Amino acid sequence: MPEQYDAVLIGSGQAAGPLATALTGAGWKVALVEQEHVGGTCINEGCTPTKTMVASGRVAYLARRAADYGVHTGPVTIDMAKIRQRKRDIVDSFRGGNERRIVAGNVDLIYGRGSFTGPDSVEVRTNSGETRELTAKKIFINAGCRPSKPQVPGLDEMAILNSTSIMELDVVPEHLLILGGGYIGLEFGQLFRRLGSRVTIIQRGKQLLPKEDPDVAEEITGILKEDGLEILLETVAVSARSTGEGIALTVKGPSGEQELVGSHLLEAAGRVPNTDTLNLEAAGIATDSHGFIKVNDRLETNVPGVYALGDIKGGPAFTHISYDDFRIVRENLLQEGKQVSIEGRILPYTVFTDPQLGRVGLSENEARAQGYNIQVYKMPMSWVARALELDESRGLMKAVVDADTGQILGGALLGIEGGEMMAVLQMAMMGKLAYTVLKEAIFAHPTLAEAFNNLFSQTPS
Repeated sequence: MPEQYDAVLIGSGQAAGPLATALTGAGWKVALVEQEHVGGTCINEGCTPTKTMVASGRVAYLARRAADYGVHTGPVTIDMAKIRQRKRDIVDSFRGGNERRIVAGNVDLIYGRGSFTGPDSVEVRTNSGETRELTAKKIFINAGCRPSKPQVPGLDEMAILNSTSIMELDVVPEHLLILGGGYIGLEFGQLFRRLGSRVTIIQRGKQLLPKEDPDVAEEITGILKEDGLEILLETVAVSARSTGEGIALTVKGPSGEQELVGSHLLEAAGRVPNTDTLNLEAAGIATDSHGFIKVNDRLETNVPGVYALGDIKGGPAFTHISYDDFRIVRENLLQEGKQVSIEGRILPYTVFTDPQLGRVGLSENEARAQGYNIQVYKMPMSWVARALELDESRGLMKAVVDADTGQILGGALLGIEGGEMMAVLQMAMMGKLAYTVLKEAIFAHPTLAEAFNNLFSQTPS
């Protein structure tokens, strides 16, 4: 017989756990179906493990630069197994904490694969071999995405790395080839270069980080080249073959074809939604041409009572967006009279290269495309006293301002702790403060934040 619930959640990404416990706290009977492990991509294969490993890379980088600070050490060696174990321990800790909160919240946590059998019913094939039929008035899909597979002749027969499997290496690659110049490619590229690998990034487009302004992309490209990475722009992979000890990748770029020989290859050119196993057709749930679930501005699908949250609905694939999706659904369902929407929310994010790229709101290109009359304020990080004191002065600060109102539309902070500096701009935007408030504010000296005094004192373009 079908098991009756008030709500069923498929997938335990960053929206599902807190939503499930919020619903049980309101008296709902809730089941959460998870195929593998709670916490979604962020805790298990994304933010938590990657940033843990990036921290190890930064220590190696600083150790090699110790003499610049008047500190002399011995040769730097890398224990990849120790780096991996540190990553595993932190992931296990975060995952366990998430699971305990869900169970303590009186949620029925079911490990298995869920798929629709109708608009209000889900079949679960549990990991223990059972089949259960669940029905609910509300169903929430938070099943995320997975790494895509490159469509390059020859690669199908080879063992290549993706953003998950690369973190399980117990050796440092001799020469790491990376397909893709987005966030994943840049973070892993710089990490493994710092751990001792030769690294080559193959990027199809004209610049790294294709959604960023050209001047920001150019600056980060220069930083990575300074760190010793090889960057090939406007270059595509044509074919691949095994060399017995590695991979030979034929690429075509502005100067013609060439063959790159690497010990390992990382595919970092995109992710695809986990919708192909959900049997969405049985419920009549609509998707776009890429398989992402279509939702309205309150995250409801075309099927009443069925919602999609997080990466699986497309758009910005960030943990904090998934968590904000939870807040929106919670308010609309549990707060009488609330009508909260995803429209107009300010989007912050950070690329955890070193230095970090903190971004919020509109880029210069986006602001111009939307017809704003803008002023652009920009200055190098080498003008920031705190950055010079730390000998971490690479990068730039950039802010986009509405010339008619003085409101800050967005910014790019490429510099030491760029993500934290970006949050200053974000707070000003949330409070609808004019840029002149930051220009004249009293910030503690010497801090990175006081650089906003100087940034907004520049002559705008």
